[in-house]
Amino acid sequence: MASDIIFASGTTLAAIGMVTLAALYGWQGWLALRLRELEARHHEPETGSNSGKTRIELADLKERIRKLEAIAAGVDL
Repeated sequence: MASDIIFASGTTLAAIGMVTLAALYGWQGWLALRLRELEARHHEPETGSNSGKTRIELADLKERIRKLEAIAAGVDL
């Protein structure tokens, strides 16, 4: 009776250990993948198309802000 409880406890502890090790291995793999993605993004050469796209988005945001300020001031567009 006592040996059955000890056997079940040992088996449960071993199973928890295996699941923990598998989760740790997966976590380390995911972190390595993210690190590679960040390094690849860091080494990409800057192109003019991204710069132009950024300017367009910035101009769009400024226009939205102007419209919101006009609405807040009660000016009819």
